Amino acid sequence: MAKLWPYATPGIPDHLFEQLPGIPLSSREVRLLLLGYLRLRPKDVLWDIGAGTGTLAIEAALMCPEGKVVAVERDGDVAELIRRNCDRFAASNVTVIQGSAPDCLGELPYHPDCIFVEGGRNVKAMLQAVWDYLPSLGRLVVTAGNLETLYGVSETFAQLQVRNIEAAQPAVNRLEVKGSNQVFTAVDPIFILSGEKFE
Repeated sequence: MAKLWPYATPGIPDHLFEQLPGIPLSSREVRLLLLGYLRLRPKDVLWDIGAGTGTLAIEAALMCPEGKVVAVERDGDVAELIRRNCDRFAASNVTVIQGSAPDCLGELPYHPDCIFVEGGRNVKAMLQAVWDYLPSLGRLVVTAGNLETLYGVSETFAQLQVRNIEAAQPAVNRLEVKGSNQVFTAVDPIFILSGEKFE
């Protein structure tokens, strides 16, 4: 039986993932950027906090089959969705944890080399909590969907003395068919911030 995604490169089309109504999915183009900012090494451990449909966790797991990914999701139905998506792509090195971060962080398996946080409510408290688990030279990557979250991430990065900070706000347009025309439609804009811990 042919693999659903037989390629060595990331970039799985969004429609190949099982989805649930109302659960956001990071677009393929954004995932590709995030994977670049994560800078994962072959045997790294990635914590994906607020994993949603599990798209980033699965792409990272397939890209680094010797590494490990811990996908944390508080909603039980969504956590089960991640497991189904892992099965679809044979991503056996993903461990799905149903739990509410930051409360569950102390119970997560494996020590992280890199942490990804989907920015949202209480982003400051979340970043301060995950920072304690990040080793020296570990990477932290965060997304922000609005200006308020962006400000909170930026302020917290300054407080934590995150080093080698990078920030980007990519503008991505996709070709779509609308009626009898082919048009470019904007993908939801997002801010990506990343940096490293030096101790």
